[in-house]
Amino acid sequence: MSGPMTRRRFLGATAAASAAAGCGRTPGWDRAVYRKAERSRVAILPARDYAVPLTDVVLQGIRQFRVPVVGRKIVLKPNLVEFDPAGVINTHPAVIAAAVEAFRRLGAREVVVAEGPGHRRDTEHLVAASGLYRTLTDLGARYVDLNHDDVREVTLRSRFTKLGRLHLPETILGADLIVSMPKLKTHHWAGVTLSLKNMFGIVPGMIYGWPKNVLHWAGIHESVVDINSSLPAPQFAIVDGIVGMEGNGPIQGDPKPCGVLVFGDDLVAVDATAARLMSIEPRKIKYLEHAAKFLGNVEYEQIAQIGESLESLRKEFRVIQLFEGMRVAGG
Repeated sequence: MSGPMTRRRFLGATAAASAAAGCGRTPGWDRAVYRKAERSRVAILPARDYAVPLTDVVLQGIRQFRVPVVGRKIVLKPNLVEFDPAGVINTHPAVIAAAVEAFRRLGAREVVVAEGPGHRRDTEHLVAASGLYRTLTDLGARYVDLNHDDVREVTLRSRFTKLGRLHLPETILGADLIVSMPKLKTHHWAGVTLSLKNMFGIVPGMIYGWPKNVLHWAGIHESVVDINSSLPAPQFAIVDGIVGMEGNGPIQGDPKPCGVLVFGDDLVAVDATAARLMSIEPRKIKYLEHAAKFLGNVEYEQIAQIGESLESLRKEFRVIQLFEGMRVAGG
């Protein structure tokens, strides 16, 4: 498609592309995208509050894994949704700052913070009001609004939606490592929103609408899987569970202090572990069920826990009535 990409042009092209992509296709994935190992590792590290030396905790977490850092461009993708003075909705700026510092100390060439908020179009106001702008200014770190970044068309490498392809930001496609930094939260449509669901925010609103309408129409769970299977760079996760959210998340829930950060290079295993920390059965989360077939491990026995015991830190998270069946006391 020649000429600048606009939302109007995209929507017209997508209607035809989606129909073509759906003809004769059943859910599946390219053989080259199969990432599931026999076992995965997830680190759960204590962090009592946001005032503790978080850079040291994040360094400890990253060092548990063979993360490609030296000389690399690292893109941190936090969860930035709404202005929230209580620090419950968004990934806390202190955790983001700790990740910037940690990856720099480990030899990263560049560390960029990038997000495409799905609710607020005025991203500048949201970044400033959340406290993130001051944090990044003090660090001399760059922020990229993925809603308005240059884009490139990418063919989806799995077929759980009928989209066939997506236009993704150049900042994401040019990363050597993408770090998903979600909040530990419940979600009124997906059940939970963790490191895989957090990648919704890389999809540019200037093309796909607010709140990423095209992805909702294609299926939230299915879109989560197709996005994560199609990213070219390795992924890593740092989950902000110092203060999570329970109830009617991801915006209207209540604070849930948990005092943990969760790390891993298998985002499926990270999310399964985070769900278990919330006393939620991960195998009942639809996108984890799909992703566990080829992107990573969800079974308790296939995930080696590092650091603190999952059982010692488990909390009972409230969910809306629709998802009451996901709550399970056991692993």
